Amino acid sequence: MKKIKIICLFLAVFSNNFIESQNLKPEYKKFIELFIENVKNNRIEAVADVITYPLKREYPVPEVKNKTEFLKRYNEIFDNILKNEIIKSNTANDWSEVGWRGIMLNQGTIWMDTNGKLTAINYQSKFEEELKKQIIGSEKITLHASITKFKKPECILETAKFRIRIDDLGNENYRYASWSIKKSMSEKPDLVLFDGKWFQDGTGGNHHFEFKKGQYVYECYITPLREKGAAPASLTIYLENKVILSQEAKIVPQ
Repeated sequence: MKKIKIICLFLAVFSNNFIESQNLKPEYKKFIELFIENVKNNRIEAVADVITYPLKREYPVPEVKNKTEFLKRYNEIFDNILKNEIIKSNTANDWSEVGWRGIMLNQGTIWMDTNGKLTAINYQSKFEEELKKQIIGSEKITLHASITKFKKPECILETAKFRIRIDDLGNENYRYASWSIKKSMSEKPDLVLFDGKWFQDGTGGNHHFEFKKGQYVYECYITPLREKGAAPASLTIYLENKVILSQEAKIVPQ
């Protein structure tokens, strides 16, 4: 009976996803097919025209600020692997509308809004991977000696009161370091927390980190896919399950 339930659940999920992708509105299919053709025929200007700027890249790789910068960095982002995934896709099977979040390719490699603007690319080329390593090496020189050891940086957030840095220490262990907003990261952090956890929130790149210290819980949410006007990040601190601080945050670009 358990096996039958699992099979039925799989079929239900598969059917829902299939129906959802089949039911893309004609106007959505039209701009997606045009985007695919533009990538296929290397029409970089046309691709640049549908990008929503700034285009976020995986931290600490700098975001793409505008069309001019995108044209220069196109081949760094759209390598053969990404282009092939786009070119081989079709609107019937590979693109799905996901409510207010927009339309995604496969499991969220590309996100577009319902106006045909590309809002996110959740893919990192080999070039960007190497660039990330170089930036991390340079960045460590500017940090306080107590926090220079980490596998990779995750993000830097700024609220009205705090500057927060989250680093991946490896083995699913994240570190939280914070300063008052007026302090530099070259100074000793006011608070350092270890053993943080990362949680994925959907397939659009949204996620959050959770850190604990005694009865306190610190949560940092990162929301690249969000409703219009919402903050890109937030900090919430709980004491015995009660919110004692909640602040919107901005993500500091590299």
